[in-house]
Amino acid sequence: MQQQPIRVVVADDHPVILFGAEHALLKFPGIQVIARARQSTELIKALQTTPCDVLVTDLAMPGGQYGDGLPLIGYLRRNFPEVPIVVLTMLENAALLKRLGELGVIAVVHKSDDLSHIGLAVQHVSRNLEYMSPQVRIALESLRINSGGKMDEVILSKRELEVVRLFVSGMTIKEISEKLNRSIKTISTQKNTAMRKLGLDRDSELFQYAQSNGLLNLSSHAPDEGLGSEVTP
Repeated sequence: MQQQPIRVVVADDHPVILFGAEHALLKFPGIQVIARARQSTELIKALQTTPCDVLVTDLAMPGGQYGDGLPLIGYLRRNFPEVPIVVLTMLENAALLKRLGELGVIAVVHKSDDLSHIGLAVQHVSRNLEYMSPQVRIALESLRINSGGKMDEVILSKRELEVVRLFVSGMTIKEISEKLNRSIKTISTQKNTAMRKLGLDRDSELFQYAQSNGLLNLSSHAPDEGLGSEVTP
């Protein structure tokens, strides 16, 4: 008896990646791409109307009604818990990978790896097996920084998180210092400390991280979901 193909929905806002992912999946005889989406609105509609076995989705995919990043992954896990997810991403920092795991994502493929890993990931999650592409595995290994091999909790103070949110909203360090009535040196230190805790080196990475965590759509007083918090005087 012939085995039924694994039905896959693919979502990515970049046409080249969307095409590349679908083309890579077509090389696997047991996988069938049944729907494509460019943002979350199209993705949710596809999942509501087209039965599928696995979802392959980009993490940073702005523009849709249901957002992107971790908030979208959380929405998908709550509303389509029976559909395993393969996440595509260019990010590889500690807090992001940790949070994806907490949300129930067991397969992550880094976009710098060969696209054939998408098909391998689909095969794995369809059997409820974990899959991390080579670049993701390297990033995960780098997180095992203590003798127990456990990942340290990434915790931003409320003030650090406030500075990050204002910075990624488009404000300069000087503007943030004026708004919060803190010195420029203090604001700069809090921003740099937050980036160091998150394992980020460049401002561009901070913007990517903020987008993937839904921080670009939150006010500075929004809940601290996904990053942790601590009380500061």
